[in-house]
Amino acid sequence: MSDRLHDLYAEQGQSAWLDNLRRDYITSGKLIGIRDSGARGLTSNPSIFQKAIQGSDDYDEQFQELIADNSGADGEVIEDYWSLVIRDIHGACDVFSKVYDHSDGVDGYVSVEVAPNLAHDGPGTESAARDLHERINRRNLMVKIPGTEEGLAPIQQMIAEGRSINVTLIFSLPRYSKVIEAYMAGLEQLAQDPDADLSRVASVASFFISRVDVEVDERLEANGSDEALALRGKAAVAQGKLAYKLFAEQFSGERWEKLAARGARVQRPLWASTGAKNPEYSDVLYVDELIGPDTVNTLPDATLDAFVDHGTVARRVDAEVAEAEAVWAALPDVGVDMDDVAAQLEREGVASFAKAFDELIETLEAKAAELRS
Repeated sequence: MSDRLHDLYAEQGQSAWLDNLRRDYITSGKLIGIRDSGARGLTSNPSIFQKAIQGSDDYDEQFQELIADNSGADGEVIEDYWSLVIRDIHGACDVFSKVYDHSDGVDGYVSVEVAPNLAHDGPGTESAARDLHERINRRNLMVKIPGTEEGLAPIQQMIAEGRSINVTLIFSLPRYSKVIEAYMAGLEQLAQDPDADLSRVASVASFFISRVDVEVDERLEANGSDEALALRGKAAVAQGKLAYKLFAEQFSGERWEKLAARGARVQRPLWASTGAKNPEYSDVLYVDELIGPDTVNTLPDATLDAFVDHGTVARRVDAEVAEAEAVWAALPDVGVDMDDVAAQLEREGVASFAKAFDELIETLEAKAAELRS
C-alpha cells in the first residue's frame, strides 16, 4: 500500500479528505481502511447521498422503521431523509474521531450540507446550520454552508457561536475574500468572550476546481483562436494558486495575529471537485498542482485511488505564481469574463444539489407510499 496520503500530510502539510459517503462504507469497515491509508476527513453533499440511498438497499430497513413510526403527514419524508443522513454522519464522525484526537482538532472532520434550497435564504441557512450542529452533536462535525452572498452572514454567525463550518461552492476570488472576512469577523465576535476557546473552531473554504476548467475551456474553444486554445486546462489551477496567495496574505498581519494569540486556527483552503472531467488531462492534475501547507484536498474515490497509485507529493500550490497571474490576465483578452464564469458555476452548483435533493425526496415519497399500501 502506498504511503502517499500519509506523506502528503507529513511532508507537505496538506490533508486528504474523502469526498464520498455510503452506509456500507461504515458497516463493512471500508471507511476505517480509507482512514488508515491516510485520509484525514470526509465531505458529503446532496448528490452523494442521492447516489448512496437510491443506489443500494442499505437504507431500506431504517427507512421502513421510520415510515412505520410516522403518519404520512407532509414533510415527514424530508425528516426521514435527514434521519438516514444523520445516521451515516454519526458513523463517519465516529470513524474519524481518532484523527480528530490525534491532530488536536486540525483534522478528522465530517461535513454535511444544509438543505440546498436554502442557498439564497440567509435566515433559513442560519437556522438549519444551527439545528444540524445540535442534532448531530459531534465535536468533529462541519456543517456546510454555500458561499453565496446570502450565506456570508450565517457563516459569520455560526463562527461567532463557536461552530465549525465548511464554506462550500466558492468559484471566485472576490467571493473568497468575503468568505475570509466572514470567518475573521465571526472569530472577533467570539473573542469578545474572554473565556471562549477559539482553538475549538475550525473552518475550510471550499474552492470548486475542475468545473472552472470545464466552463472556461468551452468558452476558449468557442473563441477558437490560437491564443485562446493555448489557455485550455489552465484557468482552474491558476485560480487555485491565486486563492492560496490571497489566503497567505489575509491570514497575516496585526488583525490575524490578535486572533491567533487567542488560539484561532486559519481557515484552510479546500480544493473540491478535484476529479478531472476532461479525459485529456491527467487524472491527478487537480491534486498534484495544488499541494501545499495548510490546505485540504477532498477527493472522490477514483481520484484518491489515482493519487495513491501515481500522484506526486511535492509542493506546487505557490510555485509558478507569476505564470498563474499571466494566465489570469490573459483570459479577458480572449473574451472569458471570470466573474460571469463564477456566477454561472454558482447557479449550476446550487441547482445541481437542489435537483439531486428533490429527486431523492420524490423517490423516498414513492417508496413510502408503496410501503404504506
